[in-house]
Amino acid sequence: MDEPEYDAPTGRKTTGHEWNGIKELDNPVPKVVLAFLAITFIFSVIYWVIAPAWPLGVTYTRGLLGLNDRTEVTHQVEAAAADRAAFTSRLESESFASLAADPALMAYVDETAPTLFEDNCAACHGSDRQGGPGYPNLAASPRLWGGEPETVAETIRVGINGDHPQTRRSQMSAFGEFGTLDRDQIQAVSAYVRSLSGQDLTAAERGRVAPGAEIFATTCASCHGVDGRGDRNQGAPNLTDDVWIYGGDAEAVYETIQGGRQGHMPSWEGRLSPADIRMLTLYIDAHRGSGR
Repeated sequence: MDEPEYDAPTGRKTTGHEWNGIKELDNPVPKVVLAFLAITFIFSVIYWVIAPAWPLGVTYTRGLLGLNDRTEVTHQVEAAAADRAAFTSRLESESFASLAADPALMAYVDETAPTLFEDNCAACHGSDRQGGPGYPNLAASPRLWGGEPETVAETIRVGINGDHPQTRRSQMSAFGEFGTLDRDQIQAVSAYVRSLSGQDLTAAERGRVAPGAEIFATTCASCHGVDGRGDRNQGAPNLTDDVWIYGGDAEAVYETIQGGRQGHMPSWEGRLSPADIRMLTLYIDAHRGSGR
């Protein structure tokens, strides 16, 4: 039997392997590694005993604790639903004034409604609720059909120019395309309308304001009112403020009078629950004018 070879500098046995003049020492496994392996083995045995561990075809070893992630998640979902149920019931039954006065409920609205708005409304009105060309700014105070929460909720429910039997109907006639007004008359009305909101007019536009006022009185006042402040019963916008759906510059106003406008908002009844519609209403109303 061959005698073991020892490494002169360290006095340790070698394995007999040599590579490029370097001999491999037969060092024992460090005790810390053995201790770690022992601890891991003990932990594994304990875990196998107390927790679900081994698959057995269509089932598995349950362990002494009987842990089940699916059951735990189910319980968490049920608990969350129970927590929401109280708020949902109140949203469906209480007045908007009562709901808005409750800090706890409004905290729930502020936590939940942004996601609801993002999923259903932001595509048209924007994540910041400030709308864009053809889509009303919900962060501003003016409302075409009125700003009361009950009115806003009804608009969300039935939509505008949609297919709901009770949908709101509103249309701006195409005065130019239908031949009601000619080019000069449209320019005159446009100048007058822009003057109502205090816009800076060119000298040529200022000269058209007076004849534009006369045309407005006979052609536009039936919807927008003699003072241009609109009619919420018809969804006719207020022309004296600085909030414009399609733009308030000379070109945009001319195009509106020339070609008309007919916005569309779908009915959300059946797509959103009554509680969701009222929650969105509270959210929009609470942040009106905030820009948040």
